Amino acid sequence: MNPPTPEVGRTPHLALIGGRGCGKSSVTIHLAEQYPDFRRLDLDALIVAAAGGRPVAQIVAEEGWPGFRDLEYSVLKAATDTSESAFVDCGGGIVVDLGSEGREIYSERKAEILRSRCRVVYLRCNSDLLAARIQDDPNRPTLSSRKSFHALMESRENWYARTAHRVIAADALSADELAAEIARWFFEDDPGE
Repeated sequence: MNPPTPEVGRTPHLALIGGRGCGKSSVTIHLAEQYPDFRRLDLDALIVAAAGGRPVAQIVAEEGWPGFRDLEYSVLKAATDTSESAFVDCGGGIVVDLGSEGREIYSERKAEILRSRCRVVYLRCNSDLLAARIQDDPNRPTLSSRKSFHALMESRENWYARTAHRVIAADALSADELAAEIARWFFEDDPGE
C-alpha cells in the first residue's frame, strides 16, 4: 500500500516521541512495513553509527549524558535534513538537554528541529508500565543518579506534550492499533489537528 504524497506545506517526516518502552520502535517498524516508500530512521542506531559503533551505554560512560545529547542533536539535524520521507523513531530523551548543573532541561534546539521538520506524535504511557517494559534491558544506561525513572518521566511529560503535534494515550493499544491511528492522522487528517 503506498501512502499519498504529503501535501504542499506538510513535512515528509513523522517522528514518534515518548518514554523508554512506549512502543516507538514497534510502531515505526509497523509503519515502515505498511508504507515502504518511507524510510525508518532509528535515531539511537544512527547515533551508534556516528559514534563509530559504540553502544549508547558506552557513549554515555565515556562522554557523559551531555556528550550523548550533543551527538543526538547532530544526528537528528542531519537525519531530518532531507525531503526523502521518513518515520523517525526518537530515543526517550529527545526532548532533553542538560543544564549547567547537570540537570535535565527542555531541549529547545531539538524540539525546534522536530516541530519544523516532522509531524510529531507523543505516545503517552503510564510510567509504571514503561518501567515494567524496560526493567530487564541491559542495553539501556541509567538515566540519572539523582532522580528515579518515575520522577524523570513525570518531569519529561510536559516536554513531550509541548513538542508534539498530537498526543496519543498508548497504554492499552497494540503496535498495530497505534500504527493505524497514527497513519490516519498523518496521511488523512488536517495538519493542524
